[in-house]
Amino acid sequence: MAQKRAGQVAANIMETWNIKHVFGLPGDSINHFVDVLRSEKEEIDFIQVRHEEVAALAASSYAKLTGNIGVCLSIGGPGAIHLLNGLYDAKADSAPVLVLAGQVATDELGMDSFQEVHLDRLFADVSVYCERVSSPEAFPDLMNQAIRTAYAKKGVSVLIIPDDLPAQKIDVGVKDTSSIPAATIAAPLEQDVKKGMELVHKATRPVILAGTGSRHAARELESFAEKIAAPVIFALPAKGTLPDEHPHNLGQLGQIGTKPAYEAMEEADLLIMIGTSFPYRDFLPDDTPAVQIDADPAQIGKRYPVSVGIVGDSKLVLKQWNEQLTRKEDRSFLEECQSNMKNWWKHVEKDESGDTPPIKPPQVIAALRKIAADDATLSVDVGNVTVWTARHFKVTNQRMIFSSWMATMGCGLPGAIASALAEPQRQAIAVCGDGGFTMVMQDFVTAVKYKLPIIVVILNNRKIGMIKYEQEASGHLEYETDLEDIDFAQFAKACGGEGYRVIKHEDLQPAFDMALRSNKPVIIDCVIEDQPPLPGKINFEQAKGYSKHVMKKFFKDHEVDMPPLRKALKRLF
Repeated sequence: MAQKRAGQVAANIMETWNIKHVFGLPGDSINHFVDVLRSEKEEIDFIQVRHEEVAALAASSYAKLTGNIGVCLSIGGPGAIHLLNGLYDAKADSAPVLVLAGQVATDELGMDSFQEVHLDRLFADVSVYCERVSSPEAFPDLMNQAIRTAYAKKGVSVLIIPDDLPAQKIDVGVKDTSSIPAATIAAPLEQDVKKGMELVHKATRPVILAGTGSRHAARELESFAEKIAAPVIFALPAKGTLPDEHPHNLGQLGQIGTKPAYEAMEEADLLIMIGTSFPYRDFLPDDTPAVQIDADPAQIGKRYPVSVGIVGDSKLVLKQWNEQLTRKEDRSFLEECQSNMKNWWKHVEKDESGDTPPIKPPQVIAALRKIAADDATLSVDVGNVTVWTARHFKVTNQRMIFSSWMATMGCGLPGAIASALAEPQRQAIAVCGDGGFTMVMQDFVTAVKYKLPIIVVILNNRKIGMIKYEQEASGHLEYETDLEDIDFAQFAKACGGEGYRVIKHEDLQPAFDMALRSNKPVIIDCVIEDQPPLPGKINFEQAKGYSKHVMKKFFKDHEVDMPPLRKALKRLF
């Protein structure tokens, strides 16, 4: 019977599952398996990063973009620990990711060896599957099981690999498992579909709140919204399901949202939640009846008290509703929302215009929009930059990826790297704040190494801007949010890429035009005014908190010595 290295058989299984890229760093406790990947480099590209967190964030982004499993690799101990942030991002956003984590050799396990960490404990909370390979013979079957489980449960699977096992030879013969993917589409119960449709039929001011569970049902969603004359509000990760200027689209809700979306939600007499687990209860109605569609029964009524819950694939449910509903004649509520949205776009466009210094964040996004391809992928980092991009980048057919639930700073650059590798025919753009970018900036050189022509746009306000705003909105004084300025254009050049630092308005669009013509990784470092990312609608608590901040700042700056007033302020604050 023929024999092969256990690691080689396991790698062949990865190829069967159509795995093309592995992000990571080699090292002593994973070197035997890395050597296998070296021999399989025609089928699987090993992408060497400079920090394991980037490997995990890139693997997560890869999965979000393609629907295919993202793979990251590290040594045990410190390397494995570095992976955690990106893995929690994958867990939170239900992205299938495979972790190949090295471990000390089997005869050293439990001996408190150099860099030995209890990896099964480390990964227990973040994973849907976590197993240590106990023998070379078990390695291939465990690889199959890990990948299958990551897909089935839409989460992180971890294989802990003692370094000696991949090099040992095993018989290649009868297989115990297969590499055939299997999936199911949840079919809804007929009585639930009927109950939900009855509420839809009665509603005069229905509002649709759609999440990522509606992405694959864009046509059905569009037809449904048209039939019932309903505006559609999208959760942030679902942005782009319908174009931003679609007549039914009211944009996002919440801190990053639009005023028309906020007002429509206040007026709604029926909330229809489709494939979303929207977390911000304060932006949802107090007691409006609701219908929720979700493939996961655990999400029904989890964040809002729904009247009817429909467990099923949104495409199937909407298709059934569309076949049975007739077009609603009274379209006054929708028309009012559309009128509000037209005024909103005029308001947004005002913010994008002008050439008075300094450069404003919306003006940067407007310049980016002019050079972004219609099928570009934008990897958007976390912070004020999320608000500016969500609000001012009008999506046509572009796709955006976010760290939605974990909201981890530093996701922008890894996402663009993953995009350029997964779909090299598409333009890959990262939109980052200076705070988020500096958390992972060392891996810009990874894009240079692999000749990935990504464009990194940095909104550089020399602050952790979102944190500053949060402090102010809570009534606190700003504290430790200033950042030292970095010339990111010079950094890009030092890495072997191209860089443009933009301070003046007249240099803004030319910098984007030059970046578009480049075949190298480019950083556009835009020095901007520090503007608070005010929500589309400011609620009372935000206004009260900011008023406290202004008063505190006034008395701090002016050192007012008025004992009675100070006592009153102390009681108030």
